[in-house]
Amino acid sequence: MSLTGRGRALLAVAVGFVLVVIYVPLLVVAVSSFNGDATFGWPPEDLTLRWWKAAAGNQGARDAILTSVQVGVIATAVALVLGTLSSFALVRYRFFGRDTISLLIVLPIALPGIVTGLALNSAFTTMMGVGLSIWTVAVAHATFCIVVVFNNVSARLRQIGGNVEEASLDLGASRWTTFRLVTLPQLWLVLLAGGLLAFALSFDEIVVTTFTAGNGVQTLPIWIFTNLFRPNQTPVINVIGTVLILASFVPIYLSQKLVGTSGGRL
Repeated sequence: MSLTGRGRALLAVAVGFVLVVIYVPLLVVAVSSFNGDATFGWPPEDLTLRWWKAAAGNQGARDAILTSVQVGVIATAVALVLGTLSSFALVRYRFFGRDTISLLIVLPIALPGIVTGLALNSAFTTMMGVGLSIWTVAVAHATFCIVVVFNNVSARLRQIGGNVEEASLDLGASRWTTFRLVTLPQLWLVLLAGGLLAFALSFDEIVVTTFTAGNGVQTLPIWIFTNLFRPNQTPVINVIGTVLILASFVPIYLSQKLVGTSGGRL
């Protein structure tokens, strides 16, 4: 399919508009982190690094980052295990209700966050009588992180098929040996890419976190939201936002590189 000159021009304008809407606000946050004006006038007349020094010494921000990393690591680990097992069960085997189970696994990422958060809060506090903590936040995040791993692994399993695994089993290898020496080498790039995306998804989640975090648990998104309207914290928030913008490129870039390495077979 080819586009006319007018069509290409309209498409370029549309793409340019979308990119401006997305990236100009991010650029404003980044520039504001260096704004030396105490009133944060725009455009900045003076640049400074004092807000970066203040952010580096902010104990609340450091604790929130550590909490977000812990939650993200736990949620990603759970998602990798359960997402991979679910993929194998639903791709490699045929049984009654398989399509329904597949839909139920994918559904959490499509549900509004406030619905998921409210449901999990009720499940933890009312049904199970569990106190809200970092663990409840991690479990809550894992419910939608699983979807990323599940979709990636399922697509890869369908692409490679099961002939090589069946040949390995026919030659006398156990299922564990087949998985370790035959299947896993073809999946590890997909698992790594899925894990990076799952961690990024967990790290910036705020709605579900609000409903499942206890009073002593404060992830970085919650810390930013809590301090957003405090005048003395605005410069620090701009710095933290800039760091997150730069850091968010890492998992996305790596996952894209991994997709390219695996030939786009995610």
